[in-house]
Amino acid sequence: MDDKRKQDGRDDAKVDLNDPNEVSYAAQQAGISPSEYKEYAKAAGTSSRKAIAEYIAEHK
Repeated sequence: MDDKRKQDGRDDAKVDLNDPNEVSYAAQQAGISPSEYKEYAKAAGTSSRKAIAEYIAEHK
């Protein structure tokens, strides 16, 4: 889980796929549902925001 006390920006590059708020926000930005976002993240094999966004762009 994310340590919400850390605010140094390192965490911004990844999505905590166990945090519904983070998944919901990332999914909203991608224009898909949170469940779809989690499926894409699993298929991409990463929690990197950039890698998931690229995977979605290629497979949507």
